[in-house]
Amino acid sequence: MSSGRPMIDRYRWYEYVAIYCGLALFLTFVLAPFVEGFLVSLKPLTHLFSSPYRFWPDDGSFDAYFTMWEHVPLLGRYIFNSLLISTVATIAVLILVVPAAYAFARFQFRGAGALLGAFLAVNMFSGAVLLIPLYRLMRSMGLLNTYFAMIVPGVAFLIPSAIWLLRTYMLRIPRELDEAAWVDGASRLYILRRIVLPIAGPGILVVALATFIGAYAQQFIFALTFNSKSEYMPLAVGLFAFFGKERVVWNELMAASFVGIAPVMIGFIFLQRYLVAGLTAGAVKQ
Repeated sequence: MSSGRPMIDRYRWYEYVAIYCGLALFLTFVLAPFVEGFLVSLKPLTHLFSSPYRFWPDDGSFDAYFTMWEHVPLLGRYIFNSLLISTVATIAVLILVVPAAYAFARFQFRGAGALLGAFLAVNMFSGAVLLIPLYRLMRSMGLLNTYFAMIVPGVAFLIPSAIWLLRTYMLRIPRELDEAAWVDGASRLYILRRIVLPIAGPGILVVALATFIGAYAQQFIFALTFNSKSEYMPLAVGLFAFFGKERVVWNELMAASFVGIAPVMIGFIFLQRYLVAGLTAGAVKQ
C-alpha cells in the first residue's frame, strides 16, 4: 500500500547524511577562498606570514578598507570603470541578442543549425588566442586606449552564449501567441516588443546578469593589452597597484577585491528571486 509520500522524499537517514555531507564539502571548497581572503583583509600586514599561522586574527580590524584609498588614489576610478564597461557591454549584448534569439526561436531558415554551432565554436577560443588580430583591429579602428577597446571584444565573446540562453527560453513561449497576434495584423516587431518581451522578462534578466558577470570577469586581458592609460583601467588591472617593488600589500589587496565585487554581489542578492524564476521557468512541461 502506498504511503502517499512523494518519491523524491523517500530517502533513508544515511542518504540524508551523505547528501548533506556532500553539500557541506562542496560549500567548503567554494567558500574557503572567500573566507580566507576576507580574514586576510582584516589582519595587519606584519602578521600575515607569522608562525604559527593563525586562521582567525586576534587583532583584526577594518583599517585596510580605509588605507587602501590612500595607497591607490585611483581605486574608485578603477571600480567605476569596471562597472561602466560591464554595464555598457551588457546593454549592447541585450540589444543585439534579443532579436537574434527571437529569430532563431521562431524562424526556420537554411543554415540556422550551422550558425548556432558556429556560435558555440566561438566560445571554444580563448581571448588570449585572438589578442594579436584583435590588437591590430583595435589599432586600425583607432580604439586603443579607450573604453571601446575593452567593450567591443567583450561583447563579441559574450554574444554567442547569450543567444543560446535566450533562444532556449523563447522556445518555451507558445508559438500560438505570435500566430494570434499575426492574424490580428500585428507586425513582427510589435509581437516581439509587446508580447514576447514581457513574457521573456525573467529569461532576459538571467541573460543580463550572466552577461554582466562575464563582462566584469573578462576585463583583465583586454585592458592589459589594449589600454595603457590609468583613467580607463578597470579594477582587474588596477589591483596591480598593490604590488610594490619589494612587497605586496596583501590585506589592502584583498580589501580592494571585496569592495570591487561588492556591487555585483549586492545586485545578485536583490535579483536572486527573479534569477531563480528565470532559470526554472519552463523547466516543467505544461
